[in-house]
Amino acid sequence: MVRGKARRKTASRIRPVRTITTRSQLKNSSNFFQGLPPEVFHIILDHLSILEISVFCLASKNMTSCVVNYISTLAWKSKTILQNFHNTAFPGQKCAGEHFRHLGLLFKRCTMLLPTKDRLKFILKFLQVPCFMLEECSVPNCSGLVRYGVFLQTLIAGWDEVECHRVFIFLCDVTNLLHRIQSVLTGKPGLKCFEELELRFFCRKVLLDLSPNQLDCQFWLLRLLKPWPLVHQAHLLLILYGPLLSEGSISWHDLVVRGLPQDALWDLARAILMLFNKPEVKDWTMQSTLAVLEEITAIPQPWHVENVARLLVLCGTKLCYTVLASRALCGRIKEIAKVIVYIILVCEKDGYEMTWAVKLVQQIHMGFRSAVEKFIFIHHLENMFSEVTREFYEFYVAGNHLDARDAFGTLCLLLHSNATFHAKFLHMLLK
Repeated sequence: MVRGKARRKTASRIRPVRTITTRSQLKNSSNFFQGLPPEVFHIILDHLSILEISVFCLASKNMTSCVVNYISTLAWKSKTILQNFHNTAFPGQKCAGEHFRHLGLLFKRCTMLLPTKDRLKFILKFLQVPCFMLEECSVPNCSGLVRYGVFLQTLIAGWDEVECHRVFIFLCDVTNLLHRIQSVLTGKPGLKCFEELELRFFCRKVLLDLSPNQLDCQFWLLRLLKPWPLVHQAHLLLILYGPLLSEGSISWHDLVVRGLPQDALWDLARAILMLFNKPEVKDWTMQSTLAVLEEITAIPQPWHVENVARLLVLCGTKLCYTVLASRALCGRIKEIAKVIVYIILVCEKDGYEMTWAVKLVQQIHMGFRSAVEKFIFIHHLENMFSEVTREFYEFYVAGNHLDARDAFGTLCLLLHSNATFHAKFLHMLLK
């Protein structure tokens, strides 16, 4: 009996210590990092990358608080955000874009428990950098706005439209964006060329060009356009996407006096297509896009017809046909006949298949109801070939223009395009 008692006592003494921690015990116990002095914890974080620090924010609410205290120090801000944006070589970073993408992810994770308004207020304290603001950095080719755009797009990735709209309002409040837009739009195009460029670079580098997909880009573009009347929407769209001169300013005058190359109008065509392809909603329809396009080709004055034609060609078959058909319904037959002649010229100049132009004319022709209307359309088109040819010939014969040689070259191209078009047209008709 005594031995039995001794065995029981010995067994109780050598019972293994419990190594599994229950949830209640874990909840009540302090975190290892929380037990460290803040200075020691900061030294540990100093040796981690920004991406690794952001992972700590996913551990717990307390850990997020510790990370927020760390990144709120001036030393951390100076090391990671206040960089030399005027130097293409980013110290210690292979890719500045990747650096600011990781920063965006860090701020996204460490503020995820806050309401949107509070998140933006918190982040604003870190982003009060001149290179992130409108008209506060006068250094050419500053990369601050691009890096700001990378940061912002990473931060708001996955946010819904309501939250993104709050971001837009926040940006407008911080940068006084709407007031600056109004100041430019109420003036004559080109009068405030520096402000126009500042506005263009800020909106495109921060909001538009870095959007991950077309739907996001549509969202930001409509946020910029909607507050303004139709004429100002067209004006703003040209500021954002219009052609630039070699020295950097927007080429308002060239749109009116001469034909511009294909690449000069591509950005504008892409923006118009983005609006045209947007699913129709109450405050933006296909007619809204057509109305804006109509206004665009009259700013600052009615465009050179070749630029109108080239823009329509770049916009593609559906939009080009829709524009010309809507004008045909309004009885503007002579006007669309001239645009079509220049579309045929553009196809010849830019290397597009002439069959495309033939099918476009065929579509418009079929849109007229009566045989009389169809004949009038074809009659105006053929007369317009003669009229435009005579204009180029008279321009060349006048002989007092520096670009008379270009006019002669264009005249030859027009005659050749006329012959190619009619050959394709007759082949399609007779086969």
